[in-house]
Amino acid sequence: MHIWHDTVDTPRRPGRVSPGEIAEITVGTWPIEPGQSVQLLWEVLTGVGSRGGGTIAARWQRNDGGNSYWTAQLGPFGDGDRVTYTVAGASSGGPMQGSAATFHVKPALHVAWLWHQHQPLYRDPGVSGMAGSYRYPWVRLHAIRDYYSMAALAAAHDVHVTFNLTPVLLGQIDDYVVRGATDTALELTRRPAESLSRAQMEDVLSTFFDADWHNQILVHPRYAQLLEQRTAGGRFSRQDVRDVQMWFNLAWFGHEFRVAPVRLITGDTVDVARFVRQQHGFTHADVVSMLDAQYTVLRAIVPLHRALQESGQIEVSTTPAFHPILPLLIDTDQAYIDRTDASRPPRYAHVEDAVTQIALARDDYVARFGRFPSGLWPAEGAVSAEAVALVGRSGFTWLATDEGVLARSGQWGYQASDPAVRCQPYRLPGGELLAAFFRDTDLSDGIGFRYGQYADPHAAVQDFVRAVETRILDRLPADGDYVLTIVLDGENAWGGYSDDGRPFLHALYEHLSSDARLKTVTFSEYLSGNPRRGIAPHPVSELQRVHDLATGSWIDEPGSALGVDLGTWIGEPEENAAWTLLGEARSVVARMPEGTPGLEQARASLLAAEGSDWFWWFGSDQESSNDASFDELFRAHVRGAYEAISAEAPAQLDEPIVPHSVVWTFVHPAARVGHRDRLTIRTNCPGRLTFRIGTGAEEEMCLTAVGGVMAGTRRFQATLGPFPREAAGLTFRFRCEHEGCTHDAACCLGRSHEVRMSRS
Repeated sequence: MHIWHDTVDTPRRPGRVSPGEIAEITVGTWPIEPGQSVQLLWEVLTGVGSRGGGTIAARWQRNDGGNSYWTAQLGPFGDGDRVTYTVAGASSGGPMQGSAATFHVKPALHVAWLWHQHQPLYRDPGVSGMAGSYRYPWVRLHAIRDYYSMAALAAAHDVHVTFNLTPVLLGQIDDYVVRGATDTALELTRRPAESLSRAQMEDVLSTFFDADWHNQILVHPRYAQLLEQRTAGGRFSRQDVRDVQMWFNLAWFGHEFRVAPVRLITGDTVDVARFVRQQHGFTHADVVSMLDAQYTVLRAIVPLHRALQESGQIEVSTTPAFHPILPLLIDTDQAYIDRTDASRPPRYAHVEDAVTQIALARDDYVARFGRFPSGLWPAEGAVSAEAVALVGRSGFTWLATDEGVLARSGQWGYQASDPAVRCQPYRLPGGELLAAFFRDTDLSDGIGFRYGQYADPHAAVQDFVRAVETRILDRLPADGDYVLTIVLDGENAWGGYSDDGRPFLHALYEHLSSDARLKTVTFSEYLSGNPRRGIAPHPVSELQRVHDLATGSWIDEPGSALGVDLGTWIGEPEENAAWTLLGEARSVVARMPEGTPGLEQARASLLAAEGSDWFWWFGSDQESSNDASFDELFRAHVRGAYEAISAEAPAQLDEPIVPHSVVWTFVHPAARVGHRDRLTIRTNCPGRLTFRIGTGAEEEMCLTAVGGVMAGTRRFQATLGPFPREAAGLTFRFRCEHEGCTHDAACCLGRSHEVRMSRS
C-alpha cells in the first residue's frame, strides 16, 4: 500500500487555513483493494502554548484509475495554532504511515487600508487678513462630513486602519479654528438674509446648491423644494434665502450628525439633527448655532486621531507639506512622461525644496501628535529612486505607492498582477531601512469610483469580497504572509454614495472584522508585529529588495502609453506654462540675500505653488469643473512670492493659463454667449445633452464626468463652441441618467433651455 497527501491530486483545502475554518485533508492510496482504512493522527500547539490532538478516520470518496481517494476534516482551530498531522493507512499488506505535514492557522491575508485626507491651499494670498481669505469652503465642509466621522466610524468597529492627514489640510483647519479664517460661503452664511445685497443673494442662490443633487439635496424635502424653485426661476423671499443658507451647510454634515446628536471625543455634543427635523422656517440664530456646531467638529478632528493612534487602532501618516510631486521638484528633466505629443518645460530642479517639503511635514506631525511619523504617502503616490532616498534619510519607516510602479520596476518589470508579488512590502534601495507597500489599483479604485453606484451597500461589499477572493485569496501560495494594500481618498467619494457612504462603510468594516481569512493592520503594525493580535513582525531588513525602482505615480495619464507615469502634472502646454512661471519666480526669490524683508513669506508662497493639485487640473488630461479658479489660485500663490519681497511680477501672471469659458448651470444659467466663446454646460448628474445650434440639425452627446477626486463635488459637463456667426442661439435639453433617478426632479424634467448669441 502506498499513501500520499498534499499533492496536486490530493490538496489540502483551503491551502491557507484561517481561524474558524475547517481544513479538509485529501489522501490518496494505491492500489485499490478491499479492507483498506486511512486515519489522520493530528496534534495542535495553540497560540497560547497548550497542546491537544487525536485521531480521525478518513472517509473513502472514490476510486479513480488505480487509486483510492479519502477525505478527513480537521478543525476548526484558533488564530496562531500550529497543526501537525500524519496520515496512516492499513491494508491486507500491513500498516503504512505517510509523511507529516504542518500548517499554521492565521488569516490568509492582511489588509492595510489607508484613507488619504487632503485639500489644497484655498487661502488667497492676495487677501489681507483671515476673514474671507478662503475662496472655497471645501476644507470646512469635508471636515463636518468626513474628517472627524471617518475616524469615528472606524473606531466603532474592530478594524485597524491608517489615516493620512496632509499638513496643508491640517494647517487650513487651524486657520479656521485658531486664526479666525473664513471662506466666501461662510461669510455669506453668517450674514443675516435680510442684510444681503442683491448681488450677495445671487451668489447664495448660484453657489449654495453645490452638492450632489441626488444624495445631498433631493433626499431633503425642503432643500429639494428650494432647488426646484431656483431652477424654475422662482422668486425667493428672505426666509427662503435663509433656508438655503441653512440647508447648504446641513447637507454637508455627515449622516450621523443629521440623524441624531453626536458626542465627540472632546466631550462636546453636536446636535444639528433638530434642524434637519425642522426642515424650514429657520431663524438667523438657528444658522449661527449650526455654524457653531461646525467649529466644534473642526476642533475635535486632531484630538480624535491622536487618541485613536495612541490606542493602537489607527496609524496616522503624512505627506510632504504642500502635496508636491517629489520627483518633479527634484528634476523635471527626469520626469517619466510617455504621451507622444508631450514636451518638457524649462528645467525645474530643486532637490532642496523636496527636502524642505518632507521636513515641514515631519515637524508638523511631531508638533501635533507628539511622536515622529513612521509612514508617508507621497503626494499622488509619486516616487522615484531619488525621492525615496530623501524619504529614507528623513527617518520614515515606510511609504506607499501604486502597483503600477512595481510593474515598471526592475530590469524586466515585476509581475504585479501576481498577488504573491503585489501583496507584500519590499525594502527600497539605499542605505536606510525603508519599506514600500504597493497599492492594489483595481480594488482601491473600485471603492473610489464604482461601488457608490450600487443601490445595496451589502451587495457592493460582497462584490469587493469576491474580487479579493478571485484575484488574491484563490491565487496565493499556501505558505508565507501577505498584505493587501488599499489606498484612496477618504473624502471625495462619499458624495456619490447614499447617506455619505455610511451604510457601505459599516457593511465593509463589519465584514473585514468578521471574516477570519482577513485581518486589518496598520502599516507599522505589519512591519513591527503585534503579539497581542497575533501579528508576526516583518522587519524591513528582512524584506525582499525591490530593484531599479521606477519613476511613476498612482495614475496612468489618459492618452499616454500603458503604464503609470507623471504626465498628469507635466508635459502639456498649460502644465508647462505653469512650471515656467513657477521656475521664473523661484529664480527671482533665490537671488534675494538672506534677511530680505518678506523672504520667508515668498518661499512659503512658492512651496504652496509647488502643490500637485494645480498641475493636476492644468491640461486636457483632467477636468475639475473649476479649472479656471484653480488657475487663478496657482497664479495668486506665485504672485504672492513676488509681492512678499516687493518685486515686480511679470505680466504673464495676469493672463489665465486655462482658456476661460462661459459656464451654464441649472442654478446659474447663462443667458448669452459670444460666437467666439466656448460654452460649458455643467450639471450635477450624469446624462445626455440634446442640442441644436442655430437652425442646424439636432445633435446629441454624453456629458463627461469631471472633478470628484478633489475640489468639492463631482460634476458632468459638455463644452460647445466657438459658434457659427450666423447662429442666433443655442437650444438644448438635458436627460438625467443617474442610477435610480425617478425623473421628477429639476434636473430630469427635460425642459428646453436657450442661450442667445451675441456678436463678438
